[in-house]
Amino acid sequence: MSEPYASSPIFDEQTLPDALRNDHRTKTGTWGLLRVLEGEVRLIFTEPHTEHRVTPDSPAIIPPQATHYVVPVGAMRMQVEFWRERPDLSKGPVNG
Repeated sequence: MSEPYASSPIFDEQTLPDALRNDHRTKTGTWGLLRVLEGEVRLIFTEPHTEHRVTPDSPAIIPPQATHYVVPVGAMRMQVEFWRERPDLSKGPVNG
């Protein structure tokens, strides 16, 4: 099974950088996996406009070069993993 090649720091609603709160994208060939450790965030894709509720039980996959941003919903802790291929959430534990 493939593994992420990098992970962001763990951010909370206070430390989430402006870069993640505003439009940004992963580079070509890089998939993101947004994991919420506590609380909830909204993941918003801009083209086409779609919104996902991300919780500890429901991580979100971010395709390469998909423009998106994150909106905290109250107190939260989150982390982003970076993958070279699309993460398969059906294999193994989601949060481990």
